[in-house]
Amino acid sequence: MKIAVSELIVRFMERLGIGHVFGMPGAHILPVYDRLYGSQIKSVLVKHEQGAAFMACGYARAGNRIAACITTAGPGATNLVTGIANAFVEKLPLLVVTGETSTYIFGKGGLQESSGEGGAIDQSTLFGGITRYHRIVERTDYLAQVLKQAAKILLSDNPGPVLLSFPYNVQKEMVDASLLDGIRFAPDAQPVCNRFAATADMAAMVLAAQHPVIVAGHGCFLAGAHDLLQALSTEEQIPVATTLKAKGLVDEDSPLALGCLGITSDGKAYRHIVEHADLLIFLGAGFNERTSYLWDARLLGGKRVIQVDIDGEQLEKAFAADLAIHGDIRAVLKDLLLHIDDRRRAAAATPIARAEAALPPPHFAAISCFLDRLVARFPEGTQIFDDNIILAQTYLKASARHRYFPNTGISALGHAIPAALGARCAVAAPTVAILGDGGFQMCCMELMTAVNYRIPLNVVMINNGTLGLIRKNQFQLYHERYIDCDFVNPDYALLARSFGIAHWRVETSDDVDRVFADADLAGGINLIEIVWDKNVFPAYKSDR
Repeated sequence: MKIAVSELIVRFMERLGIGHVFGMPGAHILPVYDRLYGSQIKSVLVKHEQGAAFMACGYARAGNRIAACITTAGPGATNLVTGIANAFVEKLPLLVVTGETSTYIFGKGGLQESSGEGGAIDQSTLFGGITRYHRIVERTDYLAQVLKQAAKILLSDNPGPVLLSFPYNVQKEMVDASLLDGIRFAPDAQPVCNRFAATADMAAMVLAAQHPVIVAGHGCFLAGAHDLLQALSTEEQIPVATTLKAKGLVDEDSPLALGCLGITSDGKAYRHIVEHADLLIFLGAGFNERTSYLWDARLLGGKRVIQVDIDGEQLEKAFAADLAIHGDIRAVLKDLLLHIDDRRRAAAATPIARAEAALPPPHFAAISCFLDRLVARFPEGTQIFDDNIILAQTYLKASARHRYFPNTGISALGHAIPAALGARCAVAAPTVAILGDGGFQMCCMELMTAVNYRIPLNVVMINNGTLGLIRKNQFQLYHERYIDCDFVNPDYALLARSFGIAHWRVETSDDVDRVFADADLAGGINLIEIVWDKNVFPAYKSDR
């Protein structure tokens, strides 16, 4: 049976399990859009292509599945760059489909041409450094191999963005529908290893340590190792610090929880590690600039180090380990617990005293109160996408009952709203986007995407009339020489009214109570504006 390439593309996405595709049509991609009409895939029209890429990122992160975005040639594709770069750093399985001018006009100056011929934009070069695989499909005779390679990467345990660009005339060519039958649409089976030779050494090191500390990262989430991490921590009374991306992996109200390790955190984890730890156990955790306090030597100095990661490239990337284990974290922890059971300590460990939670400074009372109420109101499954990670890192008491998604990757402002919309398409759970007013103005029109498709969303916007991080740094490092950080905000109540969504202005804890008493936070679209003094800064200090 012969079908058009445009239909084959849609069937390919369906076979990959893609449920939504985010994008914006243009003339060069309309054949594919036409085949989406009546497809089981739901297309979502965005306001800007960058929003499409960020929505796909949120969809992939929350749904733990392949996401897709689609645009036309030229500016449609180039507007995706930031979002694709974010997916590349996050290793998200993102399929990007773009249109292209017809092959017979390559090099002749076709409108929005991206072939790289005759002075046109070279799309392959542009995306080469931020995709795992990219092709302009100029012929159908190798289409099967292209789609096979794309599927292999998207379904692998080390995925990333795949970009396929289809010239207009190629989309209309006919191919055999059975072409898809030769493609594997399931992940390759991974060898199961239940015992690791190195875990006997790991158990010996853990049991010999007087003050071990676990540094748990996003790899623990990906491995589904929450229960085994909890068992190791509880049975051996080992305190746990998490990276920002792993916030909520352990209940932050637990007496063994040290909170986030990172330069923008409250410093509890840092102090405990520097002052007490004699062994650090890194489980799927990177040691990047934020986590390491710019690679502060005091964190690792005088300590033995164990590192476990399924990604071999991460092992000893930023530090030398006394023991490095390349393997699935869940399997390693399961084996470790067996070894520890065989070598159980004769005496029980002394529980760590629980630190009393400090009251937030009055300047932070409203946001702290809001985050406390949020956790209490939605005890299960809340999705929180956060551009303004500094406040949540300190005041959001996350646990595995919530899904906290910090703006990691390339830390792009304007990420939270579209990413949260994508996540809400993947998972029907209360969803919150937290961001500053600077980031809000980069992406606020995507609120109309939420309105158009009736996607429930709560946007928590910190209104301080400035780019907070820049103003903080200019205050601390540049002698209060403020330049290009302050701006005038619109009337957000009027803006929300024009969008047809609810607006809530929060200045005090009483205002927070009013929001949680009266707002439809589960099924509505809300803009919650929290007013903050632009001259109040978080306590941490950066050196740049």
